[in-house]
Amino acid sequence: MTTDEDKREAANAAVEEIADGMLVGLGTGSTAAFAIHRLGERVRAGLRVRAVATSLRSFEQARAAGIAMLDFADVAATDLAIDGTDEIDARLYAIKGAGGAMLREKIVAESAARMIVIADGSKRVAAIGAAKLPVEVLPFARSFVARRLADLGATVTLRGGDAAPFRTDQDNLVLDCRFAAFDDPLALDATLAAIPGVLGHGLFLREIDSAIICQQGQVTRIDRPV
Repeated sequence: MTTDEDKREAANAAVEEIADGMLVGLGTGSTAAFAIHRLGERVRAGLRVRAVATSLRSFEQARAAGIAMLDFADVAATDLAIDGTDEIDARLYAIKGAGGAMLREKIVAESAARMIVIADGSKRVAAIGAAKLPVEVLPFARSFVARRLADLGATVTLRGGDAAPFRTDQDNLVLDCRFAAFDDPLALDATLAAIPGVLGHGLFLREIDSAIICQQGQVTRIDRPV
């Protein structure tokens, strides 16, 4: 099977867990797009759900698929969030944000009674840390935050470059960080959260309840112990 076929199988398995009447959080990225497509098919077959989205792109895709969409600003809690990932390990630690939506993704994940991450087998790793860790920053604080990140040992790159920097849906900037060592993700999470000007980052360490991963057509599931 191709990578896209594995992504689709993982997405389809997660969407089967959506029940009638649920309020669902829909993620961002190529794997999440397969979930939105499948949910649209289920809605057209009679499933009654409402949804919120973690990006403007996903919102428009879901609305075009016939899914009843809400503005998350008016939503306090969701029943289930489904999203992709850049890396995930057996601890259900993940790095997300290649699509630049990690702040909204984390907010929606925190709102959810359950969060399922979906991925092809290439995203499963022994321990997270090889992927770039994105950090969303207030433009006013870009240089200050970049210096603080460098002091932590990161190689820092402004996404898109100085000439045409990438902007998130909140019109903020993203600093992509590579760390030579990634020994204590929980400590790094706390340190990043304490830097003024950091609005969000791609470490997902507590939010994920289950991962559905498909490799060469074989779907496996990892659940966080209750």
